[in-house]
Amino acid sequence: MKTPLTGILPVAPTPFHDDGRVDPEGMCRVLDCMIDQGVDAICILANYSEQFLLSDEERATLTRVSLEHVAGRVPVIVTISAFATAIVTARAREAESLGAAMLMMMPPYHGVGLVPAEAGIFEHFQAVSDAVSIPIMVQDAPLSGVTLSVPLLARMAREIENVSYFKMETPFAADKLAALIEAGGEHIVGPFDGEEAVTLLADLDAGCTGTMTSALQPEKIRPIVTSYLAGDTDAALAQWKLCLPLINHENRQCGLRAAKVVMKEGGVIGSDHVRHPLKPMSPRTRERLLSLSQELDLIALNWGK
Repeated sequence: MKTPLTGILPVAPTPFHDDGRVDPEGMCRVLDCMIDQGVDAICILANYSEQFLLSDEERATLTRVSLEHVAGRVPVIVTISAFATAIVTARAREAESLGAAMLMMMPPYHGVGLVPAEAGIFEHFQAVSDAVSIPIMVQDAPLSGVTLSVPLLARMAREIENVSYFKMETPFAADKLAALIEAGGEHIVGPFDGEEAVTLLADLDAGCTGTMTSALQPEKIRPIVTSYLAGDTDAALAQWKLCLPLINHENRQCGLRAAKVVMKEGGVIGSDHVRHPLKPMSPRTRERLLSLSQELDLIALNWGK
């Protein structure tokens, strides 16, 4: 990519049939809906895509189907996280060969007691960078249990050719983003917010240039970023206040199920199934989710009707 990605790069949910089988046709409809939401890029196979519940064969199918269907209409980011360096490098090569614009990966982890030293983490990302020629986004998320220090992240940005984007989801993300931008300078091409944009205003104040949310309400959240980056902080704040009740409900009560429930209600997908051991949301949580979504007249809630 010649122009750095900014704006909103949401995660696509992985649709399943009611019996748990992957739904490739539903995946195509999800991608079309997200493009109609006005997204700047789409991320697939992330945690909010239930990547930890997909087989290798399913991952390969979804990567191919997604990249072929999007066909360059927007950039596609493919998540390749795995503990084994050989696996992530193989996934990276495959994704690039199919047309991925960027890769996203978490540091290697396999439980609290099995985390490599900083040298191993650095080498893990270096190996992927050496295998491809597209940008890599480092996902710094509490889910991994891995502490990625600002000095380590800045060194990775300076010394690993393709590591240039960072998605910050840790507590006090704004302070870490600001410190990383200061330490990494021009090597920090894409400092990004996560966590459904629940801290987006603080992260924009700290210097982030975009956000990676779910596919629930990108068309409502994107103007927060674009207004802020254009210098209209009052408009950004007003839009964030409008979105915040739904952002908070998704972040604290619904998780990855939110986009699926709304997309099923809106006829985008045929089922909001999540794979066991995940469970469907309660009727109470669902009712509030749909009520808040209706108040905002979300695209996903009406797209397939």
